[in-house]
This record gives sequence, structure tokens and C-alpha cells, in this order.
Amino acid sequence: MNNYMTQKQAASRGLVTKQMKHVLKVEEIPENDLLEGIARGSIVIPANKNHKIVKGAGIGPGLKTKTNVNLGVSKDQSSFEMEMKKADLAMEYKADAVMDLSVAGDTGRFRRQLVKKLPIMIGTVPIYDTLIHTQKDIEGITVDNWFDTVKTHAEDGIDFITIHAGLNLKCIESLKTNKRLTGIVSRGGSILAQWMINNGKENPFFEYFDRLLEICRHYDVCISLGDGLRPGSLKDATDGPQIQELITLGELTKAAWQEDVQVMIEGPGHIPLNEIEMNIKLQKKLCHNAPFYVLGPLVTDIAPGYDHITSAIGGAVAAMHGADFLCYVTPAEHLRLPGIDDVKEGIMAARIAGHAGDIATGLPGAVQMDHGMGKYRRELNWEGQFKCAMDRKKAQLYRKSSMPAKAEDEVCTMCGDFCAVKRSNSLHLTK
Repeated sequence: MNNYMTQKQAASRGLVTKQMKHVLKVEEIPENDLLEGIARGSIVIPANKNHKIVKGAGIGPGLKTKTNVNLGVSKDQSSFEMEMKKADLAMEYKADAVMDLSVAGDTGRFRRQLVKKLPIMIGTVPIYDTLIHTQKDIEGITVDNWFDTVKTHAEDGIDFITIHAGLNLKCIESLKTNKRLTGIVSRGGSILAQWMINNGKENPFFEYFDRLLEICRHYDVCISLGDGLRPGSLKDATDGPQIQELITLGELTKAAWQEDVQVMIEGPGHIPLNEIEMNIKLQKKLCHNAPFYVLGPLVTDIAPGYDHITSAIGGAVAAMHGADFLCYVTPAEHLRLPGIDDVKEGIMAARIAGHAGDIATGLPGAVQMDHGMGKYRRELNWEGQFKCAMDRKKAQLYRKSSMPAKAEDEVCTMCGDFCAVKRSNSLHLTK
């Protein structure tokens, strides 16, 4: 008998968990609003009962837009030591979550190290591990194999798991009649589609969704309902298969809530700038205002090497229109496994996008630090500016690398004696 109460159950009974207390400490949201949001499913706090040190972060309306960092090894780049350095970087640069997407090596050991070390949310895609550890051809994997892996990840303390339960046979038929330019670009989506087509069977996570809910309720694992049919190019954006899957995800969301399991919805993907608002509103409508977790979205397909920028543009617009959680994209997207510098660039781009969205929505307190920066810039107070900077180290490095000729001069080398701020101050035109 499981006596542990999920975050959703606790909120429904008006009980404030330690994770909720942390959210209330770092966010400007009334306690009743937080409890009501969690109870109805519009806010989630992914916090597995076995992740003992997780502080808890809220994802949903009325809260800061959160940022996730993907990491993990591949067959060709298999240094878990390097991936742990990326996890350290995620902590240093204030990401809210990491997802371990490892597809090779001793993934279980690395996963448990992350849970032991990191107090932030940790997510995984369990079916990758099924392929790694069963060593079977995809057709030979059984339903029990899929679910045994999910249970292992839950037991290990993973806070949220991506499950592509909405990619069912009906979606496969939609793909066949609505041909795509780039097909299925989701790794998890392509794995399940291959299993379904080659075995002539329904998606096990759709067919036996109640079995998934039983595991997630027991450990209080938040299900991140994966977008297996997210568009991988602008040409495929907002097409029939994507929307067909989204409709199914809405149905599964209701089923999860009935069992007090927390749910968030994953979203696109590659989306033209003018379609982002529509996609966010459509998801919120079809999925009953469950939190929305987006990859990017990337607003152009032709900027490899700069996709942290294309995704930051899309992420800011998405956050402005109601996206709750941004998955970072690095400059290495589409090209290679990201390195340390790529990870930092991706984190900062996503954090900037989320913050810009929070300002645009009028989130209480969001613009306070920006006003502080404006004040310190007016005063030419460099230490004050560094204090307000998202990346203090980089700001200090740039300042130090090019100082004015007179060491005591407070201007910068961009304008020097032509400094508009200094001139404006002398005219008493500021507050």
C-alpha cells in the first residue's frame, strides 16, 4: 500500500508540501493560487519521492518560465565525466532542470549520480534505456520490457519522464495520408513508431496507460507527454499528424488527473514565428491548460550553428503567449553532441527568452532587476550593473578587456567622451 501523497493529492486537500514551500519562497504567487493550480493540473511540481534532495520548482501560469538543459552521452561521445560537468554548469547558470538523454554506457549509474547530486528537477526518456539494456531487436522488445524500464527510472528518483503515449496507430495512419518533409524527428517517437509498425500493435503506453499511471502515482513522477510527431521543419509545422497527437494527449491528460498524476505537455519543434501563438493556444485548449514544455521552438531551419538564437526568438514569443517550460537548444543542435561552451550558450539563450516572456506577460517582479540595471547604467555604476547581470562573469570580462584610457573614467570604450549617459546626467534630465 502506498501511503505517499502526490503533490496533486496534497494540493487537493489544501496541504502545503516542502516542495510547495520552496516554490512559494522563490516565486511571487499566493499560496491559494499555487494550491489551486496544482490541484486542477495547470501547475506541476515534478518531485519524485525518491529524489530526496530535490527542492521543487513550479511549472505553470503565474510562475517564472522554467529552463531545461539536455545532456547525456552517445555511442561516439561517451564521457559521463563531461556530462557531469554540464550538470554542474546547469546549476551554476541557474537552469531549473536537466534531462539525461544518454543512449549508451552505464546509464543507470550515471542517472543515480545525478539524482544524488542535483537538487533541481531531473528528467529522462526511459525507452532509450530499454533499447540499451535489453540488447534486443526492436521487434523483440515486450510490453513488460518497456514498463520495467519506466519503473526502474521511477525507483531511481527521476522527477519527470517523457513518454510518447499519444503517438498511437491512428496517428500513424495520419502520417501515411499526410506525407511530411522530415517525417518523425523525435527519437522516442521514431522508436515507438518502428515498434508499432513492425509488430502490427498499438503503442503500449497508449494501450496500457493505466499501468503507466500506477507507477507514476506510486513515486509521484510527473509525466511529460512527449510530442513524438513534433515538426522537424517549418514545412511540417502545425500539420494533421501533429494536431492528431495533441488531441490524444489531451485525452490522456484527463485520465492522468483522475489518478492524481501530474502531467505536462511537450510541444514543437520547428514553427514559423507567426504560428507560435496559435500553437500555444491550441495546446492549452486541447490539453485543458496543462503546463506546456516546448523545444525552442525554432523559427527558421537554415541557421545551423546558431540554433540557440533561433530557439531563443521562438522561446520568448512562446513564453509571452503562455508556454511554461523551455527546453534549451545549443549552437550544436543538428550538428553534434554539445560541448561545455555550447551548453552555456544554450542555457543563457533559453533563460533570456524565458525572462523576456515573463516581462511581456507582466509576471509580478519579473522586470524588477531590469529596472535596477537601468538605474545603475544611468549612474555609470559598473559594480551595480554586474550585480544585475544574468551572466556576471561575462559582463565583467568584457568590461575588463577594454578599459577607457583614464583608469578613473567611468565611461566605456564604445563612446568615451561621447557618452550619452554622462552628458544626459550633466543636463539633469534623469530622475
